[in-house]
Amino acid sequence: MSRRVSPNRASRSALPALSPFSAKTKTPHWTQALTLDLIIRVLHKTILHPFLAWLIPLCLRAQATPYSHPSFVATTAYASILSFLLLLNILNKRIAYGLPRKVSLEDEVVLVAGGASGLGLLIAEIYGMRGVAVAVLDVRDVGGVGMGGVEEWEEVHSVRYYRCDVGDWGEVERVKRMVEKELGTPTILINCIAAPINGMSITSLPPTAISYTIHSNLVSCFNILQQFLPGMLSSPTGGTVVNLSSVVSYLTPAGLSDYVATKAAISAVHKTVEAELRVSGDNDRVKMLLIETGQMATALFEAVKTPNNFFAPVLEPVQVAREIVAVVDSGNGGSIRLPAYGALVNWYAVLPVAIQRLARYLSGIDSAVGVGVEAEKRKGNGSERAMASSDSISSEKEREKGKASSSSKGSDSDVELIEADA
Repeated sequence: MSRRVSPNRASRSALPALSPFSAKTKTPHWTQALTLDLIIRVLHKTILHPFLAWLIPLCLRAQATPYSHPSFVATTAYASILSFLLLLNILNKRIAYGLPRKVSLEDEVVLVAGGASGLGLLIAEIYGMRGVAVAVLDVRDVGGVGMGGVEEWEEVHSVRYYRCDVGDWGEVERVKRMVEKELGTPTILINCIAAPINGMSITSLPPTAISYTIHSNLVSCFNILQQFLPGMLSSPTGGTVVNLSSVVSYLTPAGLSDYVATKAAISAVHKTVEAELRVSGDNDRVKMLLIETGQMATALFEAVKTPNNFFAPVLEPVQVAREIVAVVDSGNGGSIRLPAYGALVNWYAVLPVAIQRLARYLSGIDSAVGVGVEAEKRKGNGSERAMASSDSISSEKEREKGKASSSSKGSDSDVELIEADA
């Protein structure tokens, strides 16, 4: 029997222990909050909003302004253009991604790969507090040291944690059977797995670091899709697949060759699977959502210094999580690019090479990773930690196998039950 937790049954007597992002964040100077994203958001809510634009000609008519008056003609044309662009945007999304699927949270099972820390942890918390059945897959323990996790989910009773190396086909297959038995067939799949950033040139990267990044970022994406997508296709409610990529896959900054390669591959895999669903006629039942973000304020990016806070602000994980959950709940597919410059990265490739080089020089993108890594080296906790995690992949896998052999395969001892409150 599948275990469901109704959102209406979640107790409101206490809130769960939230991840420590807000607790550790220092109040920034007000100039840090002034970004291109903020300006665009304000413009979209004011002078670029069709509803507000139509108020101007209506006010002019209330003052008995003639229809032929230049002010009335100009404001009416402006409001009409904004309304036409909004209509085109709606039609474009409808033609590209079809009608949204019906999402009923009490019938959904959410699977978050890489949900023990960072963005995945926040998404798991959001759905857990709403009483949705959530399965968290991660090779690290919840609240791993230095990864921004939580100690435990004592009050999030709809969330279950499964220790699993998602890059290992056998482990994913084993955990899949456990998830389907205890929670049901996952209908919302969120892939947030990301390996630590090494910040090294291609000539300095050891083979173990490259293999670790490919294993963690790319192989895990294939394993998750191959194991859980068939269940979504056979589910009466369909499903939603969310893959986390990065805008750096278009910008290719120096020092991130292994990371950029895997993120570009994830975007390509996502779009290919989306095309396959469209060809098979399943794109109305299974929605694909691609997330391509810039730098986030998580432990993964702590060795990277943003080249320009105005144009490329560091994203708060809760901001990205809120956007993802909103689109998933609406039943739509598509893509989310944050911050604002992410919407323009597709145009970067068509620029003349000289303009591209000038833009890279002015933005400082090719020195951002190196500067951040050197700063972390001076603090003694930067690239050494990333390299330690990369070079120790073999010993880590051996420890995981040893732990697995000490417990009965598929038993409840492999699962940590976490109780949630909404």
